[in-house]
Amino acid sequence: MNRFERFSASGEAELRYLDGDFRVVRPGTFVRCAVTGQPIPLDELRYWSVDLQEAYSSPEAVLSRLHPGRLRSDFTGA
Repeated sequence: MNRFERFSASGEAELRYLDGDFRVVRPGTFVRCAVTGQPIPLDELRYWSVDLQEAYSSPEAVLSRLHPGRLRSDFTGA
């Protein structure tokens, strides 16, 4: 299975995150963001870490997890 296939099971899925894709270990309709805890529908999942095997809801969540303290204000010099 890949991320473009639909799942009939409801609830939280368990995934194995790969480079550019993921494999379903336990079917479900969503995963949780490792930073915010927000549910992420599988068809909206765009960000994850292969090394940490975690999903993220947004680019900001990725930055927060992988580079703590480096938020946008750090890049603007503010």
